[in-house]
Amino acid sequence: MAGAWEWSYEGYEPEAERLREALCTLGNGYFATRGAASETVTGRSHYPGTYVAGCYDRLTSSVRGRQVENADLVNLPNWLPLRYRIRPAGTAPGPWLSPDHEHLAEHRQTLDLRRGTLTRRSVYQDEAGRRLYVEQCRLVHMGNPHLAALHTAFTAAGWVGAVEVEAAIDGDVRNAGVARYRDLSDCHLTGWSTGTEQDDVVWLGCRTEESDIGFALASRIVATSGGPVRQQPDESGRRPRPRQTPRKVFQTLVLPLDPECDAVVDKTVALHTSRDPAIGSPLRAAVAAVRTAPEFTELLASHHRAWAGLWQRTRIEVPGEAGRILRLHLFHVLQTLSPHTAELDVGVPARGLHGEAYRGHVFWDELFVLRFLSLHFPEVSRGLLDYRHRRLTAACRAAQQVGRAGAMYPWQSADDGREETQEIHLNPRSGRWLPDHSRLQHHVGSAVAYNVWQYCQATADTDYLHSKGAEILLQIARFWADSAAWDASSARYRIRGVVGPDEYHDAYPGAGTAGIDDNTYTNVTAAWVLARATELYRDLPEHRRKLLLERIRLDPAELERWEDVSRRLHVPYHRGVISQFAGYGELDELDWAAYRKRYGDIRRLDRILEAEGDTVNRYQASKQADVLMLGYLFSPGELGGLFQRLGHALDDDTWRATVDYYLARTSHGSTLSSLVHAWVLARAHHEEAWAYCEEALTGDVIDIQGGTTAEGIHLGAMAGTLDFVQRGMTGLETRDDALRLSPAPLPQLSKFGVRIGFRGHEVDLGIRAQRLRIAISDSHHPAVRLVLGGHTHMIVPGTVRWLDLPSGRRPARRHRKGHQD
Repeated sequence: MAGAWEWSYEGYEPEAERLREALCTLGNGYFATRGAASETVTGRSHYPGTYVAGCYDRLTSSVRGRQVENADLVNLPNWLPLRYRIRPAGTAPGPWLSPDHEHLAEHRQTLDLRRGTLTRRSVYQDEAGRRLYVEQCRLVHMGNPHLAALHTAFTAAGWVGAVEVEAAIDGDVRNAGVARYRDLSDCHLTGWSTGTEQDDVVWLGCRTEESDIGFALASRIVATSGGPVRQQPDESGRRPRPRQTPRKVFQTLVLPLDPECDAVVDKTVALHTSRDPAIGSPLRAAVAAVRTAPEFTELLASHHRAWAGLWQRTRIEVPGEAGRILRLHLFHVLQTLSPHTAELDVGVPARGLHGEAYRGHVFWDELFVLRFLSLHFPEVSRGLLDYRHRRLTAACRAAQQVGRAGAMYPWQSADDGREETQEIHLNPRSGRWLPDHSRLQHHVGSAVAYNVWQYCQATADTDYLHSKGAEILLQIARFWADSAAWDASSARYRIRGVVGPDEYHDAYPGAGTAGIDDNTYTNVTAAWVLARATELYRDLPEHRRKLLLERIRLDPAELERWEDVSRRLHVPYHRGVISQFAGYGELDELDWAAYRKRYGDIRRLDRILEAEGDTVNRYQASKQADVLMLGYLFSPGELGGLFQRLGHALDDDTWRATVDYYLARTSHGSTLSSLVHAWVLARAHHEEAWAYCEEALTGDVIDIQGGTTAEGIHLGAMAGTLDFVQRGMTGLETRDDALRLSPAPLPQLSKFGVRIGFRGHEVDLGIRAQRLRIAISDSHHPAVRLVLGGHTHMIVPGTVRWLDLPSGRRPARRHRKGHQD
């Protein structure tokens, strides 16, 4: 039904508008624009931001007497402005209208996910009873990544006269979308210039302050009505023409309007940057693009066709509200990372192209994104991995600076591969600036290696694995081998002074140095990287191996150490469960009930405790999944094999006890936490998984963290929910040249279907009534080897098979709600 593909908001709610603007963002993988109404300006309720993927600028700010550098995803000139007012015959013009005006009588906006458009219907009525109906349709073109358009139709009721329309491009913008950054420098644009081309086209150019990226936007106005359309003359009475200021360019029209005659204004915009290939200059490219752009109806049709092609490649069928939310998530993933992204030098921005939180930086969120993309848009995954490969030299340089071999990828990345993590951060609850040690999350390197390996397993892209992929994996393995120090007392290798995915614990209580030792997630994933790198090196064709030996100066003797470290890294335990890090079990217990009673929402427990003069480092309290992340990355069989390789037997009882232990001690301060817990519980505590799945689904929709979504959606969590259905519910693995399935559907998700791409095949998977349906599209490729319940099936292209799901899964033991001593 139509509602399953629509996301609608009724009425105007000032306090909710920024959230709606983030969720109604339109984009195409090249650039995106928030869903602010075209009549609004930046203020408390609105933030009309536009962002081009990968376009950063670096500014220096003075904070607490220190000079602090920040690289920000730049908020670009606003192409949206289009305001209007009525001019009834024989009276003076009325006020400029907008959704926050007292004359607003009705307001509804609808995001059409299937077609990629944002439509708005507003009705205004003045004191005299005159009504103006405004319907506007917006698109950011998915076929031509440089084009966007607004189609605005005006209808009069109860009056005759005209509507005055003012369209503009506004270059007087700043990066002001995140309140806690207000003390930081925010003016990234300079060198503005404006101009016109034969009255119907206007343009604005500028560049960034430090990175010197040039931008140009050009706009074309086409207006129609039942009477002659006139441009508004300037104040001197000379020949009508557009109006310019140094940072803004306008076009003003007066359109005859009466109840029998609508007026329509089409605004088409082109955006180019100096980073674009095959252009002479951004300005010439933008003007030429907008000049030759088709009329709106044709633009809309081609935009619809482009979206139809994307939905064809990413079919996901889940009934009910969960399915509607999943389509919204998929929509925003595709707007941030589309096939256009494959040709750009960009990574995975943690908050999409939807706002300025995290300054648009790239973290480890690709870990939750690429497993989904690789089964639908492998060319996009490869492009995102190329972003990491281009910055491998910078990662090696960073490792050298701390006395290590190999590659040390930064926790936060932006343009050139340097570490972008701040050394201080603001606690908005206490108002204090505090040391930030999150740059010690070296496990980001393991995430990069994991993504390389899994992409190649899903696509059989051995050319990538044996070239760029091998170079990345081997250099990360080098870093881990050199980071591991032998401890004779335990006869184990240890990795000290790191921060794990938890992020709360960045030091031991009272310690004078930052970091904790032997974070289990860090050590186990490091062991996995070392094992994969050793395996890869031995499997490389001889000529590839020689090239790599010369390129990265690898001594084959290093592999002996890699093998040894991969088998003898320390994994700490306490009281029969896996420790998050060495000494975690010796920390104090927190009175969770008391803190929930006092504060209600304690997701950001670290900020609460710091404001009280305490520190979360003292307690067994985690921000998000840490040890349990291992259950997200690896199937039970793989994880058991990893622990066995490290000399530990990981049985079901130990893993379930570990899951229980951390469930009772996690505040879920990250949107990724509920996703990972849902994933793990689907296997360990089946009946408890849905509550966490629901929270992961609705995290951005209802802004569960209270204001964060308005600053940008959580892309990793959105992609992760899609992968939860695609891989989590099916138990899908792509390894050893086979599709391996171990379905564990939840009662609330017992019927669903997904389409994936696997090594040239288009594969439809569906689960219904404890049966699996698999359909392989007709092709010349060989049969797909499917492993289900220990049985192997060869599925021939062009056929459909129904298979019974394995039965007899052991019932899961329920975990305790909340912590009890």
